[in-house]
Amino acid sequence: GLFPASFTRPKTAFTFAVLDNFLLDNLECGTLAMNYYSKIHRLTSSIFPLMVPDRYRELMGAARQWRQCKLYKWHGFAHKDDQPKDGDLTLFFPACPQLGINLDLAQSDDTPSWLMTRYLVMDGNFKAEHMHPVNPSDGVSFMDGLGFMVSDKRYKSHLAIACDHVQRSDCNNHQAVNQANASRQRLEATGIGGCACARHGCFVLHSMVDFQKGERQMNMDYALSQALNYKTDGISHNITFYDINCQYNKYLKDCMYLSIPISMNIIPVIGLWHVHGHQDSCFVWYASNFIHGTGRIDGEIMETLWAPLNIISPSARGMGTPHRKEVLDYQMNDCNFMKMIRMTTFLSRKLKEAIKGAAESKLVFDNLNETAQPDMFILWKEEEALAHANRAEDPAAMEIYEVQLERGKCLLSLELHLLQAQNHPDHPVINPPGRRGAATWLATGLTIEESQISLSRDVKRVGQIWEVDVNHEKGSCKASQNMFVTPDFPVIVHNSLDDNYEDYSDINEDQNPSPDIHNASIFQPEFTVIPLPSNIGEVRCRELGLTNLMKEEIALQEGQANDALHAIRVHLCDKAVIFCNTVQSAKSQASSTRAWTQVRSVEAVVNLNASIYLKCWLQLAKLPDHNLLKKYLPLKKEDLKASSVVADPNARGQRDTSLSWFWSLDVQGDTSRNDWMTKFYRINWLCMKALRDCWNEEVMIVKHEMQWSINFFKHRAKQWLGHIHNATSAGLTGHTCYAA
Repeated sequence: GLFPASFTRPKTAFTFAVLDNFLLDNLECGTLAMNYYSKIHRLTSSIFPLMVPDRYRELMGAARQWRQCKLYKWHGFAHKDDQPKDGDLTLFFPACPQLGINLDLAQSDDTPSWLMTRYLVMDGNFKAEHMHPVNPSDGVSFMDGLGFMVSDKRYKSHLAIACDHVQRSDCNNHQAVNQANASRQRLEATGIGGCACARHGCFVLHSMVDFQKGERQMNMDYALSQALNYKTDGISHNITFYDINCQYNKYLKDCMYLSIPISMNIIPVIGLWHVHGHQDSCFVWYASNFIHGTGRIDGEIMETLWAPLNIISPSARGMGTPHRKEVLDYQMNDCNFMKMIRMTTFLSRKLKEAIKGAAESKLVFDNLNETAQPDMFILWKEEEALAHANRAEDPAAMEIYEVQLERGKCLLSLELHLLQAQNHPDHPVINPPGRRGAATWLATGLTIEESQISLSRDVKRVGQIWEVDVNHEKGSCKASQNMFVTPDFPVIVHNSLDDNYEDYSDINEDQNPSPDIHNASIFQPEFTVIPLPSNIGEVRCRELGLTNLMKEEIALQEGQANDALHAIRVHLCDKAVIFCNTVQSAKSQASSTRAWTQVRSVEAVVNLNASIYLKCWLQLAKLPDHNLLKKYLPLKKEDLKASSVVADPNARGQRDTSLSWFWSLDVQGDTSRNDWMTKFYRINWLCMKALRDCWNEEVMIVKHEMQWSINFFKHRAKQWLGHIHNATSAGLTGHTCYAA
């Protein structure tokens, strides 16, 4: 067949095959209309292609009309007089619940309420830029709002009245939040954003919007509201994945001018890849692992959808605004079509994975239950139910899934507290004129001592390969020491020292070995004594009037001890996990070597922090007027082992076993002891139960998706049978043949 370039004065026509071939080239290869027409030039006359008439503009116009005709025909609008509504020229995934199409609530009374859930993922794509059109008034839209891109007029009306919340991320430094108002004047659209199905990766119709600046809340609000209004009757839950949901969800309820269903319960979730870029608390607050009804979704599927769309985006960058939207709509519709034809294989694979995962997680969970007391189950189930009930109002309730390491006040917080006390006018005794900044000076001295310990350990292990690095480390340590005793610090005690003060540098052989008397080198900053009150001695400090400095050093030494003990606990847990997950499962010599390298790396950090703690303990022993040595005990070698209690807290016979004293150290000075093993056991039990529940939910969801898909195609078959009947009655043979 031939398609005319003009319906009023036809002079040029294109064959259907050429138009189909161009659309396919543009779809799969991102071929520009100009490049495709250049190819036609060469095919028409390979020797004199410039003599072929230029019909580039006619090709672009005919291709747009041909694209529209095909969409009308595919969606049945050639068989009826109805005008398409928003999103009617698109395909949606058959496995998503849609009331009246593949879902009948009257037949699903026995299904749990969470099963009636729409899963959405939101994201932005800044590759789909669009330049300002040269003649915007010349643009004619063939299908404004009928595809995936939203209606232009209503979207602009929304932007005119929307409140733009200028915000800074109070989580981590998320660029999507901080650069939301970044403007680029030469572009009409800096990108696009919208919603897709989080389970199947299909674009949601009439929910893709243009960005005028960055990824602003007002843009994503409109996209989400459009997605939530597409065939969601009877659906009471919506689980929304977004990379910055911890920030975005704060202002969503303020958008009263958007038509979000009142009865819709919107549950914010962060994708499992992006959530690790957030603060630690965001993982248990927003990760899908711990939210009922999510099944097994990672929430990152939209990242894969941008890849094929980015093929076409460069070719649409300089198009007119309506033409660009039509090209993007066609690309997204094809993406949904490809998902649909692969649906059988996709759902079958998902069901096999779900059944296997459910069986494996049930076995592990049953093994955990064998070692726990029944009354503990009841308590933990109540905690879990309470956490999920309170999650909507207080996401911090989900912290029951996280091990809470009780940590004392760190060195930095104690330094800040001392500085605030020094600068307070009501504390003249602590704040004499010459002592401002004493806390910072003391904290700097403690930090230098830490670097001395680290340097001393490195010197003992030094070889020819690392000699340059060690010398560089020595130079840095020496520079810090020189700065420590310069006039830049208002509190200087080295000028007040005489040659008879006691040298405490030889604390123990492992930490500060005695200098080699046969070594003529005097460049040994690791053995330099830092002039802190604990090194000067109590008697000399009282003679010099440094009593207040001793009190401040006691507080800072306690903070340094807390930091060291916290680091020891964390890295001992890491060591235990490496033993369980990496060392024991190593299948080859290479993997075993890599695993033991990780173990030795963690051991080095543990030993370094143990040396720092021992230094703190010895310095506290020299300082008077405190009872901290009753709280902070000496470390022994057996305390630093990753015992089976830490490595496998759920093993038989470990229920009543206690860990070393610092695992249950009460940071408030209370002498009551916490059962650290029970905490680990509870966390493991809750996490494994969440994993088992997710897999069981996945099995149920996939089975229902299979039935929903069958119902969807039955519904569409019924529609086309109606088209056949209507076309036959009207004597439209061609329409009847196409519908059949």
